[in-house]
Amino acid sequence: MEMTLRFLGATQEVTGSCHLLTIDGKQVLLDCGLIQGGRAVELRNHEPFAFQVSTIDAVVLSHAHIDHSGRLPLLAKLGFDGPIYTNKATAELCTVMLKDAAMLQQRDNERLNKKRKKQQLEPISALFDQQDVDKAISQFVPLDYQVENPIVPHVSVRLFDAGHILGSAIVSLQLGEGSQQKAIVFSGDLGRAGMPILRDPTLIDNADLVLMESTYGNRLHRSWDETIAELKQIFAKAITESRGNILLPAFSVGRAQELLYLFHLYAKEWDLSRWKICLDSPMAIEATRVYINNYPLMDEDFKRFTRMHPGEHPLLSNVEFTQSTDESMLLNEVHQGLIIIAGSGMCNGGRIRCHFEHNLWRPECDVIICGYQAEGTPGRALVDGQPELTIRGKSVKVAAKLHTIGGLSAHADQAELLRWYRHFNHQPPLILVHGETTAQQGLVDAIQQDKSSAPQALAIAAHGDKLDLNGLPQLVWC
Repeated sequence: MEMTLRFLGATQEVTGSCHLLTIDGKQVLLDCGLIQGGRAVELRNHEPFAFQVSTIDAVVLSHAHIDHSGRLPLLAKLGFDGPIYTNKATAELCTVMLKDAAMLQQRDNERLNKKRKKQQLEPISALFDQQDVDKAISQFVPLDYQVENPIVPHVSVRLFDAGHILGSAIVSLQLGEGSQQKAIVFSGDLGRAGMPILRDPTLIDNADLVLMESTYGNRLHRSWDETIAELKQIFAKAITESRGNILLPAFSVGRAQELLYLFHLYAKEWDLSRWKICLDSPMAIEATRVYINNYPLMDEDFKRFTRMHPGEHPLLSNVEFTQSTDESMLLNEVHQGLIIIAGSGMCNGGRIRCHFEHNLWRPECDVIICGYQAEGTPGRALVDGQPELTIRGKSVKVAAKLHTIGGLSAHADQAELLRWYRHFNHQPPLILVHGETTAQQGLVDAIQQDKSSAPQALAIAAHGDKLDLNGLPQLVWC
């Protein structure tokens, strides 16, 4: 029986997750994400898929982040009409996130075509629109965690909580029959043990092959206690010394809700009563409501807190939702005492750009970077120390104090990745995806240092690589 796996995205880079499973003539995609980064990088999304869309029988989606889900509307636009299997909460979040992605596609495409017209170049079409999003959403098949579901002949899927964002899943696939049966585990994006709101990533016992993300494969995050102490110090200095505003570019799903929860838990300790806290992101506001409606997926600490404080929801209690554009613009008339949580998380769009225009050049303001910043994004430029950003065609000096809080990351670090992998029995073959090359090589070096727990085989996937799954436990490339 033919069983192959092709690696078509998030290979030696972090975004654009996409892998193609073929078994006995049936084809299943694992994720179908947008490539994110600078303008030149994102134009790769307009290139044709490396497969015939008409041959895809089903999609399994690990979670709602756009670098994993963002090209599903394009897939539907090009004729895919099969099922998209994912956790129920992921399906709800995708309704929010893909709608926003369609709006951004249309807006960015209009701006791009204005430039192309000046350069006497042919206009290009937006990747997809709201109609394509609606079609894709109609194809979602919501699944519960830990329930095995057949998806095509000879393939069944079971999802486990990945602890990364609400609804995020580790994907376990059972392939084939009898002696040819194989168990393939795809980590998706792995969260971290002990983080607020969500449960810890599920540990899996058995697999014949593991595909594991490696976003932070070469680094260790600060401990949770150190992270909380660092945030407390930032707020204390902002109150006593800076006396400006604090800007937090945040991913609308996951990071924004985590920040709201922290601001509730530590309101007194961080003296937050002196501040007006605004969630300035329509998408984050909608996503927060999805979080609230999926209470059963939260960790025990979150549930215990809500039981002990009836009527006081920890994601709603001390924050103002800034829904309209006019409300957002009014915030720029306030010069001190504001904490603004706004998208986008990598500073390459959304309302945070407008707030940067009014605050980034002010030395009395603070910017807290609290998530991964892909190469080529304005957020990465800030982290790398770039002295200016171009916003709406203008150069804005970076004078605000910049703080990079790695301990808030929703991705497992090197030690946590190793711990998750080493729980598998018999150290199955391991292929690294979803990481920049330096991070992946750092993880490989760490894996190889401990010979007793080294995988039976180890590789870093390259774009287009094709693996013969019948060859396991050896990695036999086609």
